[in-house]
Amino acid sequence: MSISGFGILRGAVAARCARRRGTGKFDSSAVTDRRYSSCKSAFSLVEVVLALGVAAFCLIAIVGLMPAGVQTNRNATSQTAATNIMAAVVADLRSTPAAATTSPQFAITFGTDKTLYFDASGQASTSLGPDSRYRLSIMWNSAPTGLHYAVLNVTWPASVDPAVATPSGSVKIFAAFDRN
Repeated sequence: MSISGFGILRGAVAARCARRRGTGKFDSSAVTDRRYSSCKSAFSLVEVVLALGVAAFCLIAIVGLMPAGVQTNRNATSQTAATNIMAAVVADLRSTPAAATTSPQFAITFGTDKTLYFDASGQASTSLGPDSRYRLSIMWNSAPTGLHYAVLNVTWPASVDPAVATPSGSVKIFAAFDRN
């Protein structure tokens, strides 16, 4: 079923031709040269050009949205990776025994600010390398004895220092650790 104006017009012409054939009476308007008959069911050049124009307009709109879609996908992937890095660091800090002052996996000392760099696979490093993609900054706040508060900030790309320039993206959380 066509919803275009030309499809409706073609349906009306076909119905008129069917009525002429079905009456059995001679109608001089129905006798025409077969080459120019309005009873043929085919697409006209105007219909084809309009259909191609609509298709081209839709394709141009879709191609125009591709860069925005790719950028959104890249941002979502980076935010997910940054959140996973933070979850791993917080889990490491929370699993540290109360008698220990340094976390087992990432060697983070409670109460001491630290910056770690992560590559795309989530491997940590204490120095900025060519494969570093994320920068994790841990800043500890003063708290009563036995409690530790930290602000964890993951930014990307790792080469951009958030104190100097604005990074492409960041994820920040506040975490509390009970060390009693």
